[in-house]
Order: sequence, then C-alpha cells, then structure tokens
Amino acid sequence: MSVSDIQVSDHGTAGPGPGVPFAPGASQKPRFRVRPVHLWTLGVVLFVVFVGLLVLRPIYFIVDRSALNNGFTTAFTDPFIWQAIGTTIVLTVGAVVLALVVGTALAWFSLRLPRGLGWMSALPVMSILMPSVASITGWIFLFSPRVGFANTVLRTLPWWSDQTSGPIDVYTTPWIILCTGLQIAAFVYLFMSSGFTAVNSDLIEAAEVAGSSKLGVFFRVTLPLVRPSLVYATATAILLALGQFTAPLLLGRNSNIQVLTTRIFTYLNSSPVDFNAAAALGVPLVVIGMIIVFGQRALLGNQSRFVTHGGKGFKAVGRPSWSGVVWIGAYALLTAVLPLLAIIIVAVSPRWSADIVPSTFTLQHFSEALNSPEILSSVQNSVLFSLTSILIVIPIGFLCSAILVYGRRFKLCQIVLDFVVAMPLGMPALIFGLGFILAYSGPPINLYGTSSVVIAVYVTLMIPFSVRLQSAAMLSLGKQYIEASQVAGANLWRTTLNVLLPLMRSAFGAAAALIFLLLSHEFAASMLVRAPTTQVMGTTLYDLLEFGSYSEVAVLALIMAAVSLVGLGLAFLLGGRGALKGL
Repeated sequence: MSVSDIQVSDHGTAGPGPGVPFAPGASQKPRFRVRPVHLWTLGVVLFVVFVGLLVLRPIYFIVDRSALNNGFTTAFTDPFIWQAIGTTIVLTVGAVVLALVVGTALAWFSLRLPRGLGWMSALPVMSILMPSVASITGWIFLFSPRVGFANTVLRTLPWWSDQTSGPIDVYTTPWIILCTGLQIAAFVYLFMSSGFTAVNSDLIEAAEVAGSSKLGVFFRVTLPLVRPSLVYATATAILLALGQFTAPLLLGRNSNIQVLTTRIFTYLNSSPVDFNAAAALGVPLVVIGMIIVFGQRALLGNQSRFVTHGGKGFKAVGRPSWSGVVWIGAYALLTAVLPLLAIIIVAVSPRWSADIVPSTFTLQHFSEALNSPEILSSVQNSVLFSLTSILIVIPIGFLCSAILVYGRRFKLCQIVLDFVVAMPLGMPALIFGLGFILAYSGPPINLYGTSSVVIAVYVTLMIPFSVRLQSAAMLSLGKQYIEASQVAGANLWRTTLNVLLPLMRSAFGAAAALIFLLLSHEFAASMLVRAPTTQVMGTTLYDLLEFGSYSEVAVLALIMAAVSLVGLGLAFLLGGRGALKGL
C-alpha cells in the first residue's frame, strides 16, 4: 500500500483509502464538519439570547439606576413614601381577599345555574372585556359625590334625603379597594371555574354520605382538589393588586391617595424627572413579583395529584340553584352593566349632570370625537400598535413553545427560556414601561418618542400569554403527528408548515384574541413611554379626564369597548371555533 492510499479519517487517525494524501510524519489534525445539529443549536441559543435581552435589559436598567445618586435614599426618605407603602399593602390585601371570595363564589354558583340559564356563566367575563380605564370612568359617573347618577338616586331615599352630596364617595381608599377587587374577581372566576368543572361529583357525594356538612365538604374536599386553580388565582390576584395603577391614579387624585405605582408616576412627572428614585421604588415590586411567579411552582409540586376524572363515569359538580342567578346577575350588573350605562348616558347628554333628561340626548359628542384629530390618532395608534405587536409576539411565542415542548436536546436553553418568558408576569406594566424608558432613551439605542418603543413594550409584556396558550396547545397535540410526518419523509420545515401550523390555528386565534384584548386596554406602560405622536386610547382618555372633558371621555370609553369587541371577533373568525375554547 502506497502513501497515496492513506488518508486522515474523521477521528484524526490514519487509514487507507482514497483521499487527500499526506506525507509520513506530518501532524494529524481532525477536520471539523459543521452538521445540521450544530446550526440548530446555534440558532436556538441565539434566539434564547434575543428573548433574554428583550426581557432582562429593562430590568437590569431599573436595578442599575436605582443604585445611582442615592436613589433608594431619596425614595425611602420621602415623607409620603410610608403612606404610599401602607396604602399599597392595604389595597393589595383587601382587593385580593375580596377577589378570591367573590370570584370563587361566582365560579361555584356558575355550575349550579338552572337549566336554560347556562349562558349566564359568561356574564362575569364582561368586566374583563370592559377596558379598566373605561370601567373606572363609569364608576366615577355613578358614584361621584355630587353628580354621580347612583348617588343622586340614593339621595332620594329617606335615610339620605337631607344630604347634598354622597352618600358614597368613590374617591376614597375603601372604594378603590372595592373597584380593584371586583375587577380582579373576574380573573379569579376564570381560574376557579375551570378547576371546579374538573372535580368529580362522586367525591362530593361520598363525603356527604360520610356525614360531612356542605360547608365542610367545600373546605375539606373541594378546595384541596382545586388547589392548582386556587394557587394560580391567588398569585394572579396578588400580582394584579400589587401593580394596580389605573384605579389609584383615577380615583385617588382628588384625595391625594397614592400607592407605590402612582408614586413612581409622580417621580417621572416631576420637574426635574427623578429616574433614580422611581427605579428604586420599582425594585421591591420586581423582587416580590418574581417570588410570587416562581413560588407558585413549589406550592403545586406534582399536579397529577389533583386529577379527579374517573373515565366514562366522570360527572361534574353542580346541582341547579337560583343562588347562582342572583350572584352572577348582581356581579354583572355592578361591574359591567351599570358602568356601561352611565358612560352611555354621559356620552349622549349635553353635559354631565345629576339630572338625566332623555329629551336632551344628542349624538353631537360622537360627531365631535370622530372629527377630533387627537382621538382619531389615538384609536389608530392603538389598533396599529396592537396588530403589529401581535404579528411579532405570535411567532416569538411559537418558537419559545416549540423549544419548551419539543426541544429536549436543548435542556439548558429550556430552563433559561422558561425562566425568562415568565418574568413579565411578575412585574407591573408600569415597571416595564419605566425599564424601557431607561434602556432605550440614549445611545446606542434611542427609541424614546417613537412608535418602536411602544411596540417593544407591548411585545415584551405579551410574551408570557403567547407562550402559555401556544405551549398548552402543543402539549395537547402530543408528538405523534410530528413523528408520523417525519417517518413519511418530510423534513422539519415541511412538517412545521404542513402539519404543526394548521393544527395550531385555534391556538393562534386564541392568543391573538387575548393579546389584542389586553393591548387595546393597556394603560400603565403606555403612560410612561408615550409621546405627543404616540398617544393611545387609554392615555388620551386620561388627558381628557384631567381636562374635565367628560362627554369626550365617555365617547372614547365606548370606542375602546367597541374596538376590543371587534378585535376579538376578528381573532375568533381567523382562529375558528376552537379559538374561543382555547381562550
């Protein structure tokens, strides 16, 4: 065998065969070949880094700025700070307790609606469809001390006939707690109703036969079985109450009631702007949010312990009761019907007053609003920013879900990505808005005052919702369709385009519907990153409310609700019937 018959193998060893010859005694260096798996690994790593930078960069700048120029000292030596901390604690505890009690009761009674009234189980969700800033505005029209419609009616009763204002003052801490708690109760209802639906009534009946009272069965059997739903509902309620901004800002301004989020807003609207103190107040909210988000996993552990389905013999909990009709009807009336009715009355009245005179109703304010450049621009921006964010965040959520569900070979990337995509859930939107101002208001990336920073904030806030809905859909599909396609000879691209994407259509529709709903309502983060050319509906409504243009406020609130419903309808139209079920 000659020298020319020897080659270097892939493992760096000499071997016979045709190939590139080498001289005897030359160094034997292995040749590195770039394989598809290397490219996939590099792509996954770069994508995880991109998502990590998008989420973590604003958080880093908040922590970094809080330590500059005595940010903590300025924030926590402020004479108003301890009052704000105390109010935040009281608001959080009160709103969470109220939301858990009301939301759980609504979910329990929704299973006991009489035959023919099952449609009422959808009524508690109406308060979610109503934008928060519009809902609070409706409460102002109802319970403003002097000219609130509800207060005017109450003053006709003998108990309060001698009063010229009240008897309810919506601009107080108890009513801020009530408004916040009732709004959050709708989210608790969604979690708890799905949990109660999965409980097998055979277990309830067995406990009752054993001699336990109905109250005892509820606390000893039913609630432990829905522990995952209860944990998720409690965590969500705490996060929403802790980061509450809309109700304290709109209702607390008359009595100078402040919480941590409104205190941050005050620092950012002072002259000069104190970014360091605002960031210092944001750090505790970030830490608490992270503890809550990742602490709920430790509380749940192995969730298979809570499965109560018994196969074909499964029977859901629920005996018909008219109590459910009363509970659900009262909640829908108080949180959706009355505020919406008050907004409509103000919108068609010449001006907001305690007297309602139908003969004076007019559509003039609608005409003025539809011809107002400021209002039209804000509506256009809201729709454009929301749709653009959806087009960006749905693919990001799809890739994140694919890595989390199918990427077993990228274990480390899965762990990091799972941590990163959950982080926006634990932080108030106002904090993320502050982080984006700090991160993108100077070199090398200056986006302040542009639509890009608004879209970037929206995309980051919506990543967890996009990932959760799509990953849940992928888990329910399993891997059999993917494996069957690959066995048939299709590569990864064809499998994704021809199999996975069509099967995910309903999940895309559900994610788009939820994201559009949330973004069309978004107010807190938009208040921080807005500019004169990037106003959205929520920020414009706040400016109109500050100027006392109540008729225009009412019209814009109705436009916000209409835009939300139209967006939901289009998302469900594209996603099919399964989109509503997935949502």
